[in-house]
Amino acid sequence: MDLNKSSHKVFQIKYHFVLILKYRKDLFLNEEYVFAIREILVELEKRFNFEFETIGFDEDHMHFMLKSIPSYSPSLIFQVVKSITAKEMFKKFRKLKKEYWGGEFWSDGGYVGTVGEGVNADIIRNYIKKQGKKTDQLKLFDFIRCPTA
Repeated sequence: MDLNKSSHKVFQIKYHFVLILKYRKDLFLNEEYVFAIREILVELEKRFNFEFETIGFDEDHMHFMLKSIPSYSPSLIFQVVKSITAKEMFKKFRKLKKEYWGGEFWSDGGYVGTVGEGVNADIIRNYIKKQGKKTDQLKLFDFIRCPTA
């Protein structure tokens, strides 16, 4: 399991996002646009402490799995990714401004869901239910190995 660390925190935050093109245009059938979006996302990684783990495109929408830091909410991530990719795509491909005459590249909506990694929900549920009970409860020192003298 990959854990991230900052000053006083250890965390693993991963989201699945879906962004939909305005007017559901099939723009991503053109590899040039797909490549340009990928380049923009690489720059976003450097600038915002994101990690785009997986990126996929359908003709009119984009999926990505992203690792983030605790200080970024999903709505902030939506805002950053949508606004910067739109601005950069309009700058790079002037003809897109005519197709997206309202100045919006992405639809207002989208999807975000949290993604767990290698965790069995039943084990965690049982662990939580057993809190405060003495029967068969594991303690932290059960997992720590002491060196032999």
